[in-house]
Amino acid sequence: MSAVDEPLPGTASQTAGWLCLEHPGAWGRDVFGGEAFDPDLSEALQRHTEAAGVRLLLIRRPGRAAWPARRTVLFGRPDPAGGWCERFDVADPADLLDLDLTLTAASPGIGTPVSDPVALVCAHGKRDLCCAVLGRPVAATLADRFGDAVWECSHTGGHRFAPSLILLPTGLTYGRLGPEASVEAVLAAGRGEVYLPGLRGRSCWSPDGQVAEIAVRERVSASDADLTVEDLLVGGREAGALVRHRDGRSWAVETTRVELEARPPSCGALAKSVTAVVAAAVTERAGP
Repeated sequence: MSAVDEPLPGTASQTAGWLCLEHPGAWGRDVFGGEAFDPDLSEALQRHTEAAGVRLLLIRRPGRAAWPARRTVLFGRPDPAGGWCERFDVADPADLLDLDLTLTAASPGIGTPVSDPVALVCAHGKRDLCCAVLGRPVAATLADRFGDAVWECSHTGGHRFAPSLILLPTGLTYGRLGPEASVEAVLAAGRGEVYLPGLRGRSCWSPDGQVAEIAVRERVSASDADLTVEDLLVGGREAGALVRHRDGRSWAVETTRVELEARPPSCGALAKSVTAVVAAAVTERAGP
């Protein structure tokens, strides 16, 4: 059983922030595994990013990329209530250790604000061959259309949904989109809209919140920044989310877990059982 029957909503990797470092060299299977950086720096970077609640991705230009004199860094917070992305450069990866990576609602002013969509396409072949085989054609097509706004990136989570695309600063994550559909997703983001085909979720929300946002967007017209999400707990566990529109409307989305047939989590891996989060009911609430 492949992943084609597995629902996409609710499968985006969850993180409060993304830190992307240009690294044209070898990535290894794990960015902190000691191949991209020496073991001591890898350990220090892992501690530094985890303490700040951000996820490190390695990025490179599509195709054969030369080593730059200074490395581009993208730092972003994908929250529609106060999201931002900044771009700056560093001479050495160790320079990141000197930066305050604390995420705030306001842009920190470390670098230059980035407002146009940045596309990150997973092409991490050492982690999963499917990501490289399926992701690189998408990255190449996007680069032809959007130029320097496009990067190949290391593992984003969800190999089985390859090709995988993340847009910054929104954190909108896509799967199973071919090159032309990926172009449409980036164009929509540039207009402040959300392209729904292939949408896995927004990375700042929990799986339940991701499912809830998509369920509401499938029912109402809303721009990218119109909706915010709050998890709902029943008996101490996530059981849905409250989705609020900036115009005052809101929807309670009940979610449930569905056990799917076992399938490989990545190319060549042994099959494992999978639990999908799905929307069970969407109820518009009266009043604020």
